[in-house]
Amino acid sequence: MKQLMLYCRSGFEKECAGEIQDKATQLEVYGFPRVKRNSGYVVFECYQDGDADKLARGLDFKSLIFARQMFAVAAEFQSLPSDDRISPILNELADIEAFPRCGDLRIETPDTNEAKELLKFCRKFTVPMRQALRGKGLMLNKDNAKKPVLHICFVEPGHCYVGYSYTDNNSQFFMGIPRLKFPADAPSRSTLKLEEAFHVFIPREEWDERLAPGMWGVDLGACPGGWTYQLVKRSMFVHCVDNGMMADSLMETGQIKHHMVDGFKFEPDRKNVTWIVCDMVEKPARVAHLMGQWLLKGWAKEAIFNLKLPMKGRYDEVLQDLENLKQFLIDNKVKFKLQAKHLYHDREEITIHIQCLSNISPY
Repeated sequence: MKQLMLYCRSGFEKECAGEIQDKATQLEVYGFPRVKRNSGYVVFECYQDGDADKLARGLDFKSLIFARQMFAVAAEFQSLPSDDRISPILNELADIEAFPRCGDLRIETPDTNEAKELLKFCRKFTVPMRQALRGKGLMLNKDNAKKPVLHICFVEPGHCYVGYSYTDNNSQFFMGIPRLKFPADAPSRSTLKLEEAFHVFIPREEWDERLAPGMWGVDLGACPGGWTYQLVKRSMFVHCVDNGMMADSLMETGQIKHHMVDGFKFEPDRKNVTWIVCDMVEKPARVAHLMGQWLLKGWAKEAIFNLKLPMKGRYDEVLQDLENLKQFLIDNKVKFKLQAKHLYHDREEITIHIQCLSNISPY
């Protein structure tokens, strides 16, 4: 197996390709990415057989910013006959000794308008395909969340990539996208960015402890309150920092304090803040440094913030800003966990989560 499939946002194939090239080289896996503009996916071609599996196992999926999902490709079918799409896939997979028995099946498409027209077909195709795979012994008879996931990705009618991912090193979501509903009472659609960030960065079993009722948070660049809404919904109290107006529905909860000051100059009077969140439209290097300072001073324990990307050199800008932020924290002997992701609800921006592991007194 020589190919690794990566899903990404349409228009960000170049960034996804640059990233997989860097990460593969670090693991001494050599190859080149195949990029088709606005296709919503990248195929990384390895020179050595078996290297795709090495990447699917060994390349930490959480370290990838621009990829929504990755799987090792076992076979590509360019023109499946419309009267029988199942047999060619079964026959090909049965001949591949290294193909693992899988515990789940996902028949997907890249996230583009053209490819998504195939989703209805994908849903209909899933049940007979699953039965056939189980009949051949390529899948277990019952779904098993610990076994690899079998992916069939249709990029065009009759043209698909078939492969597998490991459940401890993939996205748990179909197409790599969490399905979230926009809450009718939220002040803006940006609320979904923070909700998705919680799903992606914080394990569900830790929500009760790390997103607990009664905590204090700070929202820089809060108006009209899309991100504040997520904290208020979890029964937190929030300092909202913005010169604009907050939504009345949030003001009426009694859980927020509105500070009409510059987000770069705000300091909480009581140092009991757990969360700092920030979606300010500002130079990414400046925002990253500000977040680093909040953690260094002990003003917050966890941060989620967006970095707005430039029109050109997006990947280089991201690498530089993250490297500078990590170096700043390391130089100041702050222990931390950092993850960055280009979320589904992000556009020309990426979202960063930092958890401070050092016990820093704010006094």
